[in-house]
Amino acid sequence: MNAPTARDPGGRQPAWAGYTAAVLAVVFGLFSFYWAAGGTFGLDTLGAAIQRMAERRDSGFIAVVWITGALKVAGGLFSLSLVRPWGRVVPRPLMLLAGWGGAALLTVYGALQVGSLSLVASGVLTPSDPVEWKPLLWRLFVWDMSFLVWGILLFLATRTYVMNHPRRPERRGGN
Repeated sequence: MNAPTARDPGGRQPAWAGYTAAVLAVVFGLFSFYWAAGGTFGLDTLGAAIQRMAERRDSGFIAVVWITGALKVAGGLFSLSLVRPWGRVVPRPLMLLAGWGGAALLTVYGALQVGSLSLVASGVLTPSDPVEWKPLLWRLFVWDMSFLVWGILLFLATRTYVMNHPRRPERRGGN
């Protein structure tokens, strides 16, 4: 266990990253549910192709949006499980696999998206199709950036889990 600090006399690591990751995930999941249910506010921030599929109510696209919404909310609940006592019912190796793996996937995905969009926004890369500036900037600073931020927050929440729930010492001597 960590030594107590002035900020936390019990020596536990603060749980803010888990709570923040959960809020971010659930909010973005709710946007997915809203769009899947037929909402149109904000569709113009996603790009013309996505907007057309949503407006046509393309069944495959709508199914994917419902599924991604559910995955985002599930990710939010997982983020909470890293910092709430009820998360201890899941075996530690599974929590660590999901935490570190999810953090890596979200961070890498977000970083690649934000990186490529930054190159387009700065003029370093010129796409073959004309740039849709509103969706590009929304994806750069909101939608895709959220995956990068969520990945970093999940990394910090998993680190908090590790620090607050150290591995139990193994029993020796047959007892």
